[in-house]
Amino acid sequence: MDNKEFSKQLEVRTRKFVVSIIKLSSSIPNIPEGKVVRNQITKSGYSIGANYREANRARSKADFANKISISEGEANETLFWLEIIEDLEWVSSQKLEGVFDEAKQLLAIFTSISYSNRTK
Repeated sequence: MDNKEFSKQLEVRTRKFVVSIIKLSSSIPNIPEGKVVRNQITKSGYSIGANYREANRARSKADFANKISISEGEANETLFWLEIIEDLEWVSSQKLEGVFDEAKQLLAIFTSISYSNRTK
């Protein structure tokens, strides 16, 4: 698979991830604390895909690296909020499992891309 094909597939994958975050966030209890967590995880989840899409349209290598770095950070933040949701037992483990797995994989991908850009 060439870079262009990989990029397109990752754009689709991050968009699907956002949809899964939206579906998950609708399961969070409608209490003041839940609203805060729902807002945070939704924002960080959205940002992963939005910044990756922007990275693919970057004006320079530095702009690309910056957007990838943001996607990496947002993936890490999303994992944090998923852990909080799990610790509070707000959503069943079954609902969390797939989202958790995908968040970890996306973080690994963006970390790898970010690392390879730093070593070039």
